[in-house]
Amino acid sequence: MTACQRERRWIADLIRELVEAESPSTDRAPLEHCASIWAARAAAAGAEVSRVPAVTTADHVLATWPGDGSPVLLIGHFDTVWPVGQIERMPIRETDGRLFGPGIFDMKAGLAIALLAVRALVETRDRAARPQVQFLATSDEEVGSPTSRVLIESLARASSAVLVLEPALATGAVKTSRKGVGEFEVTAHGVAAHAGVDPGAGASAIHELARQILALEALNDPTRGLSVNVGRVEGGTRSNVVAEQARAIVDVRVSRLADAPAIEARINDLTAHDPRVRLEVRGAINRPPMERTAGVAALFELAREVARDIGFELQEGTTGGASDGNFTAALGVATLDGLGATGDGAHALHEHVIVDDLPVRAALVAGLLARLAPRRAERANAIIGSTR
Repeated sequence: MTACQRERRWIADLIRELVEAESPSTDRAPLEHCASIWAARAAAAGAEVSRVPAVTTADHVLATWPGDGSPVLLIGHFDTVWPVGQIERMPIRETDGRLFGPGIFDMKAGLAIALLAVRALVETRDRAARPQVQFLATSDEEVGSPTSRVLIESLARASSAVLVLEPALATGAVKTSRKGVGEFEVTAHGVAAHAGVDPGAGASAIHELARQILALEALNDPTRGLSVNVGRVEGGTRSNVVAEQARAIVDVRVSRLADAPAIEARINDLTAHDPRVRLEVRGAINRPPMERTAGVAALFELAREVARDIGFELQEGTTGGASDGNFTAALGVATLDGLGATGDGAHALHEHVIVDDLPVRAALVAGLLARLAPRRAERANAIIGSTR
């Protein structure tokens, strides 16, 4: 804890530097700039750094610190939902112990927490007394990880555990389960006609889509953690034209992987009420849920022991949002999420982190890494290894 507390200024400065390097998921040049800053910082902290090219986005950055045994994989991302220039509307500022800025909570502070944690581990423990650590920082998490998923899964399969530096829950709790996510597009193809002269000659795609939206709403089942939300609707051309086409974008969340095939089938099997209208459905569950498996629970117990040593009681919780931890947990690899910053306002104008908690969270991650070292991890290996 002491090693992290004395670097309070260092971690705050690093966070400011990363936030100033605005890096929206869809803007390659700013992403590359942020990736370069991060790569340089990781290298300065003793890592062997490689950049993994991605065709449609900026490089992903993999930093490796040597140690004993199978690696522990840390995961984070440096892309954000905010466009370049947002920092003018949300300037970096510290008020009442809270540090504000675009992307600071989700999740550039998490990157800094992880780097300080590894620094503390390397500085206080010999190589033989610490695990090998790999830290993958990706550039496309906010848009579904299309280019990084294969890499994430490949690294996870070779790892003893995965620690995800996404932000904590509002209470400071870590995340031991997350919902899986899917996106579907439902398009109705109707028949155009003059709405006044001969409406009966047409078949409205909008009217048909409205009926399908009601059918989609009926699929919600809160008791199973299943949600279906039509978040965007568009269609038609003019008020005096029977609409020839209409489209809905649908968000689906599942708490259990076992529920994914059934909900996919229900959506794909939607049938038009009007036989003159053709329905077209595309999409799938693209992030499996992170379920609270025995391996996840065992990793949380280790983290709770570390927190008690530091002086606080760590809690666990669940969230409807997804992360790259969904991918690793679905492989059966023990995964603990939400180890990043405490604060609030992800994707919102009041996005901020709690400054006093930054070294505490770094100490938590450092302590957990230490317990996962092969020479100290007989109990952890026995529990986590038996659940994979």
